[in-house]
Amino acid sequence: MPIRKVSFAVGEYYHLYNRGNSRQTIFYTPQDYARFIALLYLANGTKAFELRDLDSETLFGFERGELLVAIGAYCLMPNHFHILLTPLSDNGVTNFMLKLSTGYSMYFNKKHHRTGTLFEGRFKSEYVGEDRYLKYLFSYIQLNPIKLLQSDWRERGIQNPSEALQYLNQYPHSSYLDGVEERSERAILSPGAFPSYFSSQRATDTELLEWLTYQAR
Repeated sequence: MPIRKVSFAVGEYYHLYNRGNSRQTIFYTPQDYARFIALLYLANGTKAFELRDLDSETLFGFERGELLVAIGAYCLMPNHFHILLTPLSDNGVTNFMLKLSTGYSMYFNKKHHRTGTLFEGRFKSEYVGEDRYLKYLFSYIQLNPIKLLQSDWRERGIQNPSEALQYLNQYPHSSYLDGVEERSERAILSPGAFPSYFSSQRATDTELLEWLTYQAR
């Protein structure tokens, strides 16, 4: 991976994202999603790991050493992903993304019998310099799966926002569910490193419904 010119500062917030080369699908099967989510946890640390030595019950309890970044939210879509994070060390973001993208690309190419670049170049990043924008990103990232329910919902609006919210409750490849139910994937997140915008899951749902309703006006 080429060296990025962007400087990631400890204590600041960033929205990272990337998609498949030529918009190709990067998650075909539930196992593909599960592997990327596992790497979101395992790649975020200084300790080396071997995925084949870990099972689903011990994976999210693996001692990772010093964390590289703190993750606030994420969402995986069929041909792209979003991650909201803050670095915990000077090279934390670069090292984390190198381990994440390399590990997943190697897995994906081997499993699906392909060669070449999986992602569309280096990951993209946006600096989140305003509190209002940071709060918005939690909703934006977690509402991404609605595109699978209705691709033009932002332009035409959602006719039934409650149904859309129910769809989010059934979408397993996002950090949204970590506020809805107890699951091991919650270990990926470091909520204490981010402002507490929502006091409860009900407050989160209210915020998301407001966004859905606003877009529908």
